[in-house]
Amino acid sequence: MGGRLSIDCPLHYSPHKSKEIHTSPKSHPVHYSLPTLFISMSPSSPLSPSPSLPLTPPPFSPIPPFVPFLSHTLPLPSTLLKPLHAIAIRTAATASTSLLISLHQRLVLSAAAATSASPSTSLFPYAVRLLLHPSFPIPPSSFSWNSLLRLLAFSPTLKPLTLSLFLLMLLHSSPPPDHRSFPFILKACAHLFSLRLGSQIHSYILKLGFASDTFVANSLIHFYCTCGFLQLARKLFDDMPTRTQVSWNVMIDGYATTGDYNTALYLFREMQLQFFMPDVYTVQSLLSASGGLGALSIGMWVHAFMIKRLDSRARTDIMVNNSLVDLYSRCGSLPMARQVFDRMPERDVASWNTMILGLATHGRIKECFLAFNIMIKEDNLRPNSITFVALLSACNHGGLVKEGLEYFHLFTDEFGIEPRLEHFGCLVNMLARAGLVDEAIDCVQRMPCKPDAVIWRSLLDACWKRKTGVEVSESVAFKVLESDAEGDSGVYVLLSKVYASANRWNEVGVVRKLMAEEGIKKEPGCSSLEMNGIVHEFVAGDTSHPKSEEIYKKLEEVEKRISLVGYEVDPMEAPLVAGKDEVKRDCLRLHSERLAMAFGLMNMSSGTPIRILKNLRVCGDCHNVAKLISVVYDVEIILRDRLRFHYFKDGSCSCMDYW
Repeated sequence: MGGRLSIDCPLHYSPHKSKEIHTSPKSHPVHYSLPTLFISMSPSSPLSPSPSLPLTPPPFSPIPPFVPFLSHTLPLPSTLLKPLHAIAIRTAATASTSLLISLHQRLVLSAAAATSASPSTSLFPYAVRLLLHPSFPIPPSSFSWNSLLRLLAFSPTLKPLTLSLFLLMLLHSSPPPDHRSFPFILKACAHLFSLRLGSQIHSYILKLGFASDTFVANSLIHFYCTCGFLQLARKLFDDMPTRTQVSWNVMIDGYATTGDYNTALYLFREMQLQFFMPDVYTVQSLLSASGGLGALSIGMWVHAFMIKRLDSRARTDIMVNNSLVDLYSRCGSLPMARQVFDRMPERDVASWNTMILGLATHGRIKECFLAFNIMIKEDNLRPNSITFVALLSACNHGGLVKEGLEYFHLFTDEFGIEPRLEHFGCLVNMLARAGLVDEAIDCVQRMPCKPDAVIWRSLLDACWKRKTGVEVSESVAFKVLESDAEGDSGVYVLLSKVYASANRWNEVGVVRKLMAEEGIKKEPGCSSLEMNGIVHEFVAGDTSHPKSEEIYKKLEEVEKRISLVGYEVDPMEAPLVAGKDEVKRDCLRLHSERLAMAFGLMNMSSGTPIRILKNLRVCGDCHNVAKLISVVYDVEIILRDRLRFHYFKDGSCSCMDYW
């Protein structure tokens, strides 16, 4: 048929038999090895081959059976890994190198993913054998090694295997690690706080010349920040030729995490001058720094910036909202914390833990119990060890020993949470503060774990307050010194108070001499007050403030006015001062929180609360002064000390004089 194709479909075909394609009688038959159709073409057909150019059959190139599995985006099922591996070995002679490399990478990553999903049925050794002995010819490549390192480094349970795999990579010698390998290794070192190994890897990075790589430098900064070496991290940061958003975020977060909040905010200002836009990670670090300083206005600015400049994902992010709840709780604005918490589109266990702990530090004990019940009954969330600490802290602040013991048994028996050192510490502190010193000592003796210096210090503090006797206090103090290798000044101060309360001034002098010989200095009391975005700090007897003269004049005025309503100095609140009551009075009036209150009265507008943050526990005399100021000046004072919040209003405190 002129110019038309007649197609005859065969009923069967065999790839091993040659078929003929017949054209006209004048043309030669053309042989083709893998026909699927018989095509009869006339010589006039435009598709017919030229008689002078015989058609050459293409080479035999079958598609390997494992190719369809290479298009899957998800990890391969663990049951298919070894069968596909076997097929690849059988067809390796005819498969292309690129297909074998792709299959090898899929097998390695799928085996690692199966290990991460179910560590009990670990395929990690199989993944390592695939790397070392793939069983089919592929050129050495660091991609599979780096991919496996990445998966292990980001796994919540398999990070230690990252370092083992890296050592195997070094021993195997082919391929060597490249600049993409080290960020994953340093991440694992940071998680394990392995300073020694991380420092060795840093030296290896310098040897290979990867120190100038931005990603490697960012990982090194994060590693040293996590291990607490801020100066070394800052030097690496300052020496970077180019910085990215991640570089600034890691350094700011390092300062915020280690408690250097002022430097974190200062570095953020430098970041803005370099025209970097803050992202979600920057916001979290800034909220942490603002909460640590008690700087409510700065935290509110960060909150407003997030709403106006960042997308909706940031506003609905659980971690960001948890940071906001923590910010407002730590700054004494509990209504704002509740508002953010109630408006969260989704809440996890960390959200509830943050809210319960915030309520506990503000003395809202019943609300803590109510929030816990809603968490487990309405949101169907299972509490963890942090929830355990939050509820025990609530009972501790409220002096609820019975309820605290009930919750302790509830968490251990019903929820199966094994109590750790921090839980026993809350329990011992609760018993000791309630005056049950003997029960607290018995609890320490029956603890399955060794008590640390914090637990012994809480016992020593209770011994001083309850006047249990010098001998008992001395034995507890020796336990503190045995447990605290760094020589914290707190134990010496508490022991001095014990001796001073018993009028044993010679022993007080011995303790002070010992502190001088050991080079141990008492931590000075420091109070801060934030106003118009500026944090003002005061120490006891401070005269460095620009308005120091006006502050002391205001303080004299305050003392005269509160004396008219019954204020009298309590000399027992200055036990370390030897001398008459007038000497003790002069010592107490110089406390840092009083200077902060006087400064707040000078500058705060009417109706604005005075928010003060103190690094130590507020003394009883300053506590009474704050209650009287709230009445005389009709002002609300919110003071956060080392233990909890105190709301002073109308002559009373939210702690009910139990702190």
